[in-house]
Amino acid sequence: MSSPFRIVTHYALARGMRRWANREQLERWQERRIRRHVEHVRAASLFYREWWGERNASQWRHFPQIDKSIMMQHFDALNTVGITKEEAFILAGESEDTRDFKQSSIQGITVGLSSGTSGNRGLFLVSDREQDAWTGTVLAKLLPGGLWKPAKIAFFLRANSKLYESVKRGRLQFQYFDLLEHVDVLIERMKQYQPTVWVAPPSMLRILADSYLQGRLTYEPHKIISAAEVLDPLDRNVLERVFGQTVHQVYQCTEGFLGATCSHGTLHLNEDIVHIEKEYIDPATRRFVPVITDFSRTSQPIIRYRLNDILTEAAAPCPCGSLFTPIERIEGRSDDTLYFSHVSEGEAVSVFPDFISRAVIAASPAIEHYRVVQRGSGVLEVSMRISEEADENQVRAAVMRELGRLADRMQCVLPEVRYVPYTFEAGITKLRRVERRQD
Repeated sequence: MSSPFRIVTHYALARGMRRWANREQLERWQERRIRRHVEHVRAASLFYREWWGERNASQWRHFPQIDKSIMMQHFDALNTVGITKEEAFILAGESEDTRDFKQSSIQGITVGLSSGTSGNRGLFLVSDREQDAWTGTVLAKLLPGGLWKPAKIAFFLRANSKLYESVKRGRLQFQYFDLLEHVDVLIERMKQYQPTVWVAPPSMLRILADSYLQGRLTYEPHKIISAAEVLDPLDRNVLERVFGQTVHQVYQCTEGFLGATCSHGTLHLNEDIVHIEKEYIDPATRRFVPVITDFSRTSQPIIRYRLNDILTEAAAPCPCGSLFTPIERIEGRSDDTLYFSHVSEGEAVSVFPDFISRAVIAASPAIEHYRVVQRGSGVLEVSMRISEEADENQVRAAVMRELGRLADRMQCVLPEVRYVPYTFEAGITKLRRVERRQD
């Protein structure tokens, strides 16, 4: 059962009771925690015991990596609470179908289903103790007024969970807003509830911003937190202009609570609960793929788990003074890196999603929404929604110029560009402004 004492304890630790004088001290503390954690996991998880072989805990950095496919393939032997993949999928599937998430637990273990942007859905298991730790850490890092000040939180999710419901504590109010509900229903509920903290994907936040401009929502939140989707520069700019405040971010996935923004709006990795190795793919631009070791979870251990995300490390420390690594931007999945052909040698050249985003945004202030999809053939499909007073042909020409300049800078040939209607519907799937598909 959830414990208020444990929640308060983790809240206090995350708020700064645990202090390190410098980065080296933090890393030594992490090393001790990880070695102890590895020994515990080795004893409790058949999969990891066999996966690591005879390697000593001190060699954990050299353990073979895992990823989602390996975790799901060995789910039964990897988790330490005796839950099978079959029974977890059945329970999570029933909760998704009925939209009733209050009974999504087995033997006191919360079961959840990831949204699966790659088409490969994952399962997560969380014990009551881990749930309390998550709650305390989230409250400490995200709430503007602290644990004991009143706040009304609106959480927009594709699936609710006991994990999220546990945020309700004391003077905190929480309401789950199902992204699969009709937008008009969600707006009416927002008008009645009037939450002070909005937590939602950027695509939903843009809908709320439109409703605010239209006068359907007549109040401003105290804090806006982007979650679940990549916060594109276009969406950030629109939201900050409309509401006149910094948009904060949560970097949260099935594999853990990986990052949150500070008071300056800088995203920092949560290195008090996870260790993140940087597998650099472009050192010159500080881009890397994170490899996670979560030393706070035991039900479903995450040790040297390679994500499919691209993160850009900030070039300078954050003014807030945090020792935790600052992140300039989450770009999205590495699978969404596009490829152009080199002008002379013909080989494929990686074009990161951020390059495409900035080119499109720079083309015209009339662009309100956009998507760029590279098909398996290499063709770029561009879809846009532009302001009513803008000339569509002029905007398209400007986009072509910016994409052409990008290709020239990278000494590449711009692929064929086709314009298609903008049809994205918020809530059904995650918004990916730039993506690559094999079809």
